[in-house]
Amino acid sequence: MGDGNQALLEMKGVETYYGEIRVLHGVSLSIAEGEISAILGSNGAGKTTTLRTISGVLLPDYGEIYFDGKRIDGLDPAKIVKMGVVQVPEGREIFPDLTVKEALLMGAFTRRDRDRIDSDLEWVFSLFPPLKERVKQDCDTLSGGEQQMLAIGRALLAKPRLLMLDEPSLGLSPVLVKEIFAVIKRLNEQDKISILVVEQNVRHALNISHKGYVLEKGMMVMSGTPKELMEEDRVKESYLGEGKGQYVARRKLWAGIL
Repeated sequence: MGDGNQALLEMKGVETYYGEIRVLHGVSLSIAEGEISAILGSNGAGKTTTLRTISGVLLPDYGEIYFDGKRIDGLDPAKIVKMGVVQVPEGREIFPDLTVKEALLMGAFTRRDRDRIDSDLEWVFSLFPPLKERVKQDCDTLSGGEQQMLAIGRALLAKPRLLMLDEPSLGLSPVLVKEIFAVIKRLNEQDKISILVVEQNVRHALNISHKGYVLEKGMMVMSGTPKELMEEDRVKESYLGEGKGQYVARRKLWAGIL
């Protein structure tokens, strides 16, 4: 669990446009150091735009973003990565013609401590043993789950202080989803990496998070602890598949009324 440390990342009133279309409407959030935070929302809510804006891939038109007390909006994405903000994009963005090892080492491209890269590579293999078994294979021979492992491993070799994951469960089997989220939790608890995860799989995201944000149509409409969000009717109806009538019926059943 988080220990109440100061904010590692802050967004203050951020607005981001695609051309003339405003996608983010005054988004504000605060990610505490040492915690896992989740951004929840349906397709088109602005979740990926939020991560791309933090990463510097998109420039906000208004608002401010701070990482470790330093303002980062407007900085080159490579500089933001060097500061420790690393994103695992939706869809993994794997280069098919590279071997697994070559693809992993791309994450270490900006590092200067070359003597530690081999040990960090072994650390990634300890997290994802299938990658070590396929280290000489081309990336396009990997399964979807293995590609997700590769994408996360590549990001870890960049030595993130804040790891941002965009839909890590996308297209994976329930078994693999469980494994991926177990690794995410381990990275936070054992390796002390702060994490921001964007997910449509609300239950999995909240099960490992310390705080959650709900984004709808580019606006932050709700935030709180996982327990608080799970108890919100709006979250249950929109993201947990529990209509109000269905939820009330379940509560009555549990209470022995039915």
